[in-house]
Amino acid sequence: MKRKDLTPDGDILKKVTVRLLANDERELFDELIISKHYLSSARVGGRSLRYVAELDGKWVALAIFSGASFSLKPRDQAIGWSARQRIRRLNFVVNNSRYLVLTERQKLPNLASRAMALMLRRLSRDWKTKWGHDVFLVESFVDESRHHGTSYRACGFKAVGLTAGYKRSARDFYEKHGEPKQLYLRELRPDAFKLLQQGRWPEELKKHEENIAGPCPWRAPDLESLLDLLATLKDSRKGHGLQHRQRFVLGCTAVAVLMGASSYRAIADVCSQFTQRQLKALGATPRDDGKYRSPSYATFYRVLTKVDVGMLDEIIGRWLLTQEPAALERIALDGKTLRGSGGSGDGKPLQLLSAVTHRLGLTLGQVAIKKKSNEIPAFPKLLKRIPLAEGTVITADAMNCQQESARVITQELGCEYVVGLKGNQGGIFKQAKHLLDKQVFPPRQGPAMGETSRKA
Repeated sequence: MKRKDLTPDGDILKKVTVRLLANDERELFDELIISKHYLSSARVGGRSLRYVAELDGKWVALAIFSGASFSLKPRDQAIGWSARQRIRRLNFVVNNSRYLVLTERQKLPNLASRAMALMLRRLSRDWKTKWGHDVFLVESFVDESRHHGTSYRACGFKAVGLTAGYKRSARDFYEKHGEPKQLYLRELRPDAFKLLQQGRWPEELKKHEENIAGPCPWRAPDLESLLDLLATLKDSRKGHGLQHRQRFVLGCTAVAVLMGASSYRAIADVCSQFTQRQLKALGATPRDDGKYRSPSYATFYRVLTKVDVGMLDEIIGRWLLTQEPAALERIALDGKTLRGSGGSGDGKPLQLLSAVTHRLGLTLGQVAIKKKSNEIPAFPKLLKRIPLAEGTVITADAMNCQQESARVITQELGCEYVVGLKGNQGGIFKQAKHLLDKQVFPPRQGPAMGETSRKA
C-alpha cells in the first residue's frame, strides 16, 4: 500500500476518521498486523471487532478488540468484583488485543492517541450492534520494554499493575513466558468499575447477566436430579464421623469435571466457588453454624480412589443426556498436558486425551495416555466411555485420522466425524486431494463470469 508523506500540522489530526473493517479488507488487514506488529499474529479468539483509522483515504492505524482475559489479578482487584461476578460479567470487558500505527511517530506524534480515542468513542455502540450488548471497560497490555504506554494514558487509560507473565498454552493450562506486561484499563462509562462489582444490576442490564452461565452452569433443581442417580452407588468408606456423604462428593466431582477440572486439586478449587444454594442442592450437610462447606482435596482423593469409575461415568452420562442433549451434538477430542504433574517417575508430565462439547465447553471425560504411546490407542477407549447419541459429530486433529478410529465412530457408535488430514499420511492425503480436485462438493453459487457482486 502506498502512503504519501504526512507533515505535522495543527489541524491534520482532525481529518483522521475511524471505521469498522469491511469483510473484503480482512486479508490486507491481517497481512499488515502479521508483518508489522511485534506479536506477528492477527488471530484472536471469540468475539471481536476490527477498526481502521484513515487520513485522506489512507490507512494510518489498525486495531482489534476482542474478549477480555479470563483472570487478571490487577484488573480484578481494580474492579473489586467477586469470582462469580467476573464469570457472569466478563463479556462486558473487552481487550485491545492489537494496535498498530502505520505512520512514523515523528511525522504525526499524536496520531496513536487520536485514533484510539475515536475508536473508544464508538466501541460500545459497535459492539452492541454486532454482539447484542454494551461494553463498559477496555483492557490492554503494554510491553514496557518496547513502549511507554504514552498514547494509552493520553486517551484515559490507567496503569493498574503488572501481569504475572503467563500465557495460555491450552484450554486449561498456562505457561510462564517471563515477560510481564503493564495492564492498562479504561472505563467507557464513568461508573464502569462500580457497575461491574455491584451486587444487583439495574433491570435494563439484568437480562444480559441472566443469559451468562456462572461458575456452575446448572441450577439447583437440575443438581438435585443428579443426586438421585448417584445414590445408587455404594459408599465404600467405613467408620464414624464422615463429614460428607458420598453422593455429595461425587455430585461435586461430576459438576467440576464437566466444567473442565482435570485434577483433585482443580476439582476442590472449582467446588469451593459453589454457592450455598448449589451446595445444598448437591446434598451438603450443614455445619453447626448452618453453613454448607465443599469437600476438601483429601476428601475428593479418598472417595474417588475407591469409587467404581465406570459406573460413575455411566451415571453422569445418563444425567447429562437429560439436561443438555443439544450439548452432545458435537464433541471434540484433543490431547493436553497436565501442568505440574511431572514430579515423579521419569519426570515427564501426564498426557490426557479429553472429550469436550463444542457448544458449552463441558469436559465429558478424560483418559490418561500411556507413557511411550500417543493419543491413537486412547481415542476409541475414550469414545466408548462418554455419552454419545446417534449422529453425534466427533472432531479431532490429524493424529486421529486413522481407519480404526473412523470404524469405531461410524460402525460401532453410529456417529459422524470431521478429522484433520496432513501431508505426512501420503496415501490417504493423495486420494483425498484427487477426489477434491474432481469437485466432490457442489460448486459455490456466486456471480457468473464477468459479473460482480454488490454489497447491500
